Amino acid sequence: MVPHLITALTGPINELEQRVLDSMPAIERWFRLEWMEHTPPFYSSVDVRNAGFKLAPVDTNLYPGGWNNLTAEMLPLAVQAAMAAIEKICPEARNLLVIPENGQPSSFYLANLAQLQRIFNMAGLNVRLGSIDPAIKKNTTFELQNGDKVMLEPVIRSKRRLGLKDFDPCTILLNNDLSAGVPGILEETYEQYLLPPLHAGWPTRRKSTHFKCYEEVSKRLGKLLGVDPWLIHPLFDRCENVNLDQSSGFDCLQTQVDSVLTRVKRKYKEYGIKEKPFVVVKADHGTHELGIVTVRDARDMQALQERIQSLNKGR
Repeated sequence: MVPHLITALTGPINELEQRVLDSMPAIERWFRLEWMEHTPPFYSSVDVRNAGFKLAPVDTNLYPGGWNNLTAEMLPLAVQAAMAAIEKICPEARNLLVIPENGQPSSFYLANLAQLQRIFNMAGLNVRLGSIDPAIKKNTTFELQNGDKVMLEPVIRSKRRLGLKDFDPCTILLNNDLSAGVPGILEETYEQYLLPPLHAGWPTRRKSTHFKCYEEVSKRLGKLLGVDPWLIHPLFDRCENVNLDQSSGFDCLQTQVDSVLTRVKRKYKEYGIKEKPFVVVKADHGTHELGIVTVRDARDMQALQERIQSLNKGR
């Protein structure tokens, strides 16, 4: 079953999109062969930006928190994918423990948990939500506007296993990106499957490493499609020794932004693109209170520096 997605695009299909559509059988075969050689993430979400002339991922989340965005038409596909993923890792799985983010959950995130629980229930698993947040000391139920209820239960740690009261899972699914670090309660769980592995969290993972790896993948896929890899890959660079909390390393950041902007301008000129190029500045791991900043010229960098200084003074 292939869902029909609602889209706001009503004009003619751009050349790149047409190339992708025409190459669909070759692309699907390419993915199938890649998954035979490499183990894909258990689950993930990808933010894709489509400019018409260019189509590229700008962020990959290994702990996706937007399952509530799936339409009803997509649900059977999600259930099928969940069944296939579980079968590869633990075919005899019966109980699944989902560990959510810490802190006060938003209604949006609770809806995400409800949908995630529903998907794995329909895949044939008993699913419960176990919180490692110290603030959750007893079973806590949240009611959603659509009538769904989500119950978080405090996780219990034995010598070598994680579980809940009267619930012993063989598989543990993290929906917590570990941005605050890896808590000891999750370490050394040798008798259970922990997905994704702890080293996939933000204490270890770096966006620059991800984009470097994706750059190599896009070169191979670009060769298959017969297109410039730049059309499916965002140009990027990494600036080390930047500490925005101390307003240090800004000169390096300025130099790197100028360098990437120059490379983007060169590509725009090559393809006759009239849009104004821009660079997105973001933290290499996790998130920063500054958020994501878009820079189009030197004046934007000055505004960015003033914003950083204002944040630091406000602390």
